[in-house]
Amino acid sequence: MPNGILIIDKPAGWTSMDVCAKLRGILGERRIGHGGTLDPMATGVLPVFVGQATRAVEFAENGEKEYVAGLRLGQVTDTQDTTGRVLEAHPVTVSRGSLEALLPRFTGPLEQIPPMYSAIKIQGQKLYELARKGREVERRPRPVTIHALELLEQVSETDFLLRCRCSKGTYIRTLCHDIGQALGCGGAMYSLRRTMAAGFTESQAVTLEEVQSRGAELLLPTDSLFADAPILLLKSDKAEKRVRCGNPVTMPEIPDGVYRIYSQDRTFLCLSRAAGGTLTSIKNFFGA
Repeated sequence: MPNGILIIDKPAGWTSMDVCAKLRGILGERRIGHGGTLDPMATGVLPVFVGQATRAVEFAENGEKEYVAGLRLGQVTDTQDTTGRVLEAHPVTVSRGSLEALLPRFTGPLEQIPPMYSAIKIQGQKLYELARKGREVERRPRPVTIHALELLEQVSETDFLLRCRCSKGTYIRTLCHDIGQALGCGGAMYSLRRTMAAGFTESQAVTLEEVQSRGAELLLPTDSLFADAPILLLKSDKAEKRVRCGNPVTMPEIPDGVYRIYSQDRTFLCLSRAAGGTLTSIKNFFGA
């Protein structure tokens, strides 16, 4: 059965779950999950985990992400993007320079109020389900971090392209809305492309059509997700047996840190943490 990671270039109009459902049909594998939801209007990098690799999804979701977003000034919508109902329209007299001067205020640690049209649950109900019923509820601000924010291009008097590198949980729609509010004319997101997620970039992304024609040959190995962690190759049957049984291994010579652990035949076994001379598994990726 196929195991590994596909970096899908998600098409517009598809949900992330639509992509997973399509891939289940193409690959004939039920165990498929994605590493970070993209809105239907968004395109770009969607890491998809297949088979045994689904055990790695949690590590992909927590990483930094990068986006190129279209900001349209002069509009406020109920969804904070241009798919929604326009609530306000204002004239725009914002220059490229004044927008650039504002961006440092939206860089670094921030608190965002999640949009009503989001999948966050409050008292067991998803916010977008309440929003579709015309209800609005109080949402607590959530901490996020914008690591980098730059203006790439002024497309028209009202439209600008921004590049944003940010933490898990950041709503780019909300960032566009908040920038518009700060400029006094309102703003909404008109396009979104994710260019990096979980360390994977758009240069590695493949289309669903490519997967349809080439199948499992496009799968990246599971350990590619942990490329930043150094490799530790086990040198004895005893150490390998302890790792496969989930037991810690004494290795006083190993500096503290997180490692990719491989068997003597160079099979990827697990992600482990070394601390005080003891190696302990964080997550196993070998079969039963």
